[in-house]
Amino acid sequence: MRFSPLSLRSVSIAAALVAATASAHAGLTIPTNALVANSVQTFSDLAMDAFGLQNVTVIPLGNATAVPNTTNAYNLPITTITIGSGLSIAKGDARGSALQFARTSRGVNYALTLANFTIDYTRKQVLADVTVKATANTTASTVKQQAIYNYNVNAKLGIKYKFPLTITAHEVLDKLFLTEETKDSFMLGLKLPASNRGVLDDTDFGSLTQDILVAFRSKPVSMTPYVPAP
Repeated sequence: MRFSPLSLRSVSIAAALVAATASAHAGLTIPTNALVANSVQTFSDLAMDAFGLQNVTVIPLGNATAVPNTTNAYNLPITTITIGSGLSIAKGDARGSALQFARTSRGVNYALTLANFTIDYTRKQVLADVTVKATANTTASTVKQQAIYNYNVNAKLGIKYKFPLTITAHEVLDKLFLTEETKDSFMLGLKLPASNRGVLDDTDFGSLTQDILVAFRSKPVSMTPYVPAP
């Protein structure tokens, strides 16, 4: 039996991942940007209604793309995973992906950008670089890796092996509620009415679904961090 170079490469990287997982020590980071590894942010109906009431639009930037045939879901390619103690996954990164929340009020364009997402499994939080766009009266500001969501584990990360060497992983995190500092960022960055603070307190922003297949993308995604335009 003859194997193509692509199948041999797929088997090699799958074997490498298995070996890395089996012998990992805390802090080992494995690149996944060449694999079919994605995190999908699906905003809840409640979040979409809240966006609509304040004319907020969501724009995918960098590696991020809108999921076809949806109006509330965005694909964020997973670029690395980090192994923690006990062979568990400590972090997953979607470097290079960004979601911009934009709003126009009284002729002024406001924007808040979340970029370079990290799921921190130790803290049970999602982190991102948070950038408030500059306006005529304010300067731009960025907070690196701010905790943006707290989450609930709906479906724990499960890894499946199928003969001869197919490896998949699936996970669902839901009940995404904004942290206090990110509520402040939304209020400031989008200049939302004061009454919207209570809406942000009560809004479940949806879910994050992670799917990994040990197979190569047609082209690796960039691992360069996304930096919003000035």
